[in-house]
Amino acid sequence: MLIITFLILILNLIVLPQSIKENVDKAIENCFGKTIRIEYDKLKIEDKLKIHIEKEVGQKFYSDEVYLYRIFNENNLIGYGLLDNVIGKSLPITFLVLYDNSGTILCSEIIKYREPYGGAVQSKDWNEQFKGKNHNSDFKVGKDINGISGATISVYSVTKGIKKLTLLLNNIFDK
Repeated sequence: MLIITFLILILNLIVLPQSIKENVDKAIENCFGKTIRIEYDKLKIEDKLKIHIEKEVGQKFYSDEVYLYRIFNENNLIGYGLLDNVIGKSLPITFLVLYDNSGTILCSEIIKYREPYGGAVQSKDWNEQFKGKNHNSDFKVGKDINGISGATISVYSVTKGIKKLTLLLNNIFDK
């Protein structure tokens, strides 16, 4: 089983980056429209900030970097996106959160779900409930976030991941 998991991860690193980029571009266009320009960079998360957010959310960042997207309409910055991974039951779930200029969530989407079964967190309806949330929101499963029967691990992982990115973006705004 460990060998299969390792092979899947290697395959994802070698073969799938283009499909991830295509899925991210499509998700951004679905949220902001087709007449946009997208710029992106890898954002290194400062150690002190990383530790603070991980402690507040109760979940570690997948790595020391996330992808930061800036979305423009002509020359006007109209929003941001953050792309990261969380661990599902055993494999990474790649997700994207898109924000307006004030840090309010406009859209969230699962970009790549790698588990061999499940995947209900990919539902557009489930992801819609994050719309309108910001760094002051609770993100509590069972309170303001609905659970999904049989998808407990992924629901909690993705919810905490979205909260982490929202807190991170707010910190970027503060600077």
